[in-house]
Amino acid sequence: MARILFLTPYPAGRAPSQRFRFEQYLDILTAHGHQYREASFLDEATWGILYRPGRAGAKVGGILRGFGRRLGHVWAARRYDFVFVHREAAPLGPPVFEWLLARVLKKRLIYDFDDAIWLANTSDANQLAAGLKWAQKVGQICGWAHKNSCGNAFLAAYARRFNPRTVVNPTTIDTTGLHNQVRDQAAPGRLVIGWTGTHSTLKYLGQVVPVLAKLEAEGLDFEFRVISNQPPHLPLQSLVYLPWRKDTEIADLLGFHVGLMPLEDDAWAQGKCAFKALQYMALGVTPLVSPVGMNTEVVQHGQNGFVCATPADWEAGLRQLLADPALRQHLGRAARATVEARYSVAANTPNFLALFTEE
Repeated sequence: MARILFLTPYPAGRAPSQRFRFEQYLDILTAHGHQYREASFLDEATWGILYRPGRAGAKVGGILRGFGRRLGHVWAARRYDFVFVHREAAPLGPPVFEWLLARVLKKRLIYDFDDAIWLANTSDANQLAAGLKWAQKVGQICGWAHKNSCGNAFLAAYARRFNPRTVVNPTTIDTTGLHNQVRDQAAPGRLVIGWTGTHSTLKYLGQVVPVLAKLEAEGLDFEFRVISNQPPHLPLQSLVYLPWRKDTEIADLLGFHVGLMPLEDDAWAQGKCAFKALQYMALGVTPLVSPVGMNTEVVQHGQNGFVCATPADWEAGLRQLLADPALRQHLGRAARATVEARYSVAANTPNFLALFTEE
């Protein structure tokens, strides 16, 4: 059986991309006889401030410590059969660590990514880092990898330009563990339209705010609940903000009757892996999504949710769902079944385990 070193950007259990791309498979790896170690670039202190404005000195110090930590991880990699790199070994500069691992140490590199990270997409709070991210390194790492593990077909098509040893490994949901409950759409209470995501994706809410404001103005009684790591500033009376917390995440999402996933149709959004929609669907929450990228693969309009291309589509879908609990229940059950069959940990386990083979 294999010894696997996971090189991650963030501390264990802190980032959704890590938790849902591979951390939820770690016990399965152990059960199949594999051994692993997870090693992050950032320490806990730096992770806590990195995406907040200011404190440039502390950020620089934390990143410098990260480079030192990563050198130690590369040295330790000699003892491992596979090195799984999630997104990048270091957040800045050329792919020196990946080159050392693949070309000097001859390690079998599994390169995993779930966004179009070859495109610049730096937050306003970290413009200083924009020119140092070295986004062009993604293609180089794809070429060096033993295998590329990509979250959707769009990302895999990019990786195959550099390396045919590329598989689609979707971001998945643990429907028997973490997401093992289903929303009762018939339960009494105020109707909740919900959205969850990080601060970097709050911008996409702009396209649904006018629709929600119109419904408010007509006197429809609903709550618009936003779960994020930063509060949004939206002109809506129905807005209720909940800070994202790992220990209450599922309970908070189960409060939704309807879940929104608006996106702009650009190259960055094409690389998104429909994760918001999958989370809603796994819990029996009916999804309304933009027709962008993987969203249209996951959501079949009128069968397990609604695909909304225009403001009129968003309005019509919300009106239907707010008025019809039986429709919400039907679509929510179909959505859950879709996740169980195609996007659950159980369904994807053979695909994930196959990453750690010589073929």
